[in-house]
Amino acid sequence: MNLEIIYNTHKAAQLGGRYITNAHIEPLLTKLKLNFKVGTLGTSAQNRSIYAIEAGTGNVRIFIWSQMHGNESTTTKAVFDFLNYLQSEDAFAKELLSYFTFYILPIVNPDGAVLYTRANANTVDLNRDSVSLTQPESRILRKAFEDFKPDYCYNMHDQRTIFGVGDTPKPATVSFLAPSYNEAREINNVRQKAIDIIVAMNNTLQAYIPGQVGRFDDSFNINCIGDMFQSLNVPTILFEAGHYEKDYEREKTRKFIFFALFSGFKSIYENVVGNAKNDDYFNIPQNKIIFYDIIYKKVKINYENKEKFTNFASQYKEELIDNSVIFQAIISEIGNLEGKFGHAEIDCNGAEFTGLDGSKFPKLDEKADFLLDNSRKFVNGQEVEAAYFL
Repeated sequence: MNLEIIYNTHKAAQLGGRYITNAHIEPLLTKLKLNFKVGTLGTSAQNRSIYAIEAGTGNVRIFIWSQMHGNESTTTKAVFDFLNYLQSEDAFAKELLSYFTFYILPIVNPDGAVLYTRANANTVDLNRDSVSLTQPESRILRKAFEDFKPDYCYNMHDQRTIFGVGDTPKPATVSFLAPSYNEAREINNVRQKAIDIIVAMNNTLQAYIPGQVGRFDDSFNINCIGDMFQSLNVPTILFEAGHYEKDYEREKTRKFIFFALFSGFKSIYENVVGNAKNDDYFNIPQNKIIFYDIIYKKVKINYENKEKFTNFASQYKEELIDNSVIFQAIISEIGNLEGKFGHAEIDCNGAEFTGLDGSKFPKLDEKADFLLDNSRKFVNGQEVEAAYFL
């Protein structure tokens, strides 16, 4: 099967960028009602609807939820891409619908989605609320799990651009985790199934993003929803959509999430789950915090009347302005930066730093707006053309 053609044919073009809310998905839900069951399970802390989609009639039950962190929307886009495929006339799509029943909560945290925040409107991280269930969104998710009685759970998230794959200079474009079900991080037959599916997905992704698949740390935390469901004897897989080169809108990454979903379901359908070796899973390099968005190398500064050369880095801070996500470059580290990489790296060749306030050294937590040798201007971390400068 040509995954590129399948994806390009069925991509949900109505969804794009990082800011995805109920208002964006509701027109798609209306169309999905023609083929699938679409309903409302309840409402959020601010009384926004939490939707559910049921597709297929098969005996193997797949429970998927996305955007329990409101500002993590890449997997939501990929889920709608996959739903578009399931609606198609493709023969394999029909086979999937007869083999599986998919139950999908596309936006668990609709308030956080509107606010573009990780937490919900009550500033609670829903992925740390699986025991206490203090929030309406957490209780709705848990009830959906208990009522649906899934055979597999898919916990869909985004991860920050800071993560790389092991010690390599490659970003963690997609990461997975088969969560632990106990403190000892043992592998029982339930966790084994999750591991086997991840191995199948990784094998597929290596053909498209070699060396850019990571594995999350498996320390046990029963407050996390994935660990909770794994401990309740349902194989659970954590997805993390990460950075791909120059893809801050996560449009390339959504494609790779689609590829992973497709190949994982195909492995279950073809009954190859159970054939993987655990080494194939644990050999997926673990995520490490080794990236900045931009690194500026060999910059001349003057600090306490001493002239020296150094490096500094900026990291984008995502801000919601007029319903658009704006990336603000903030100076985040100054120094040697050994072992760190930049998604963009600029060799300043000893040029002298001057802040727009006249300072002669970069300042942490301030915007990355500055001059080099008083002739090159950087705004929001990027060099601007001379005509703009003038």
